[in-house]
Amino acid sequence: MEALNQFVPLLLIFAVAYFFMIRPQIKRQKEEKKFIEALKKGDKVVTKSGLHGKISDINEGNQTVVIETSAGKLKFESSSISHELSKREAAAK
Repeated sequence: MEALNQFVPLLLIFAVAYFFMIRPQIKRQKEEKKFIEALKKGDKVVTKSGLHGKISDINEGNQTVVIETSAGKLKFESSSISHELSKREAAAK
């Protein structure tokens, strides 16, 4: 009985860490993966570094996208896309 009472605080700490740290991170990763899979040609996007542009090509094999900007075309990893502007602009109109 006493041994069980010693492990209860550790179990509570693990449960709190799971629900407040691990679980939200897993959910965020799933949402980001779904977002990247939903990208298509013509979407206006912003990269994590702040570059604005339009997707002109998507390479599923090596998970890269070519973004067309006013300066030219640049190749980025799909994971570097921060968010899409096409939906936001359509909602604002």
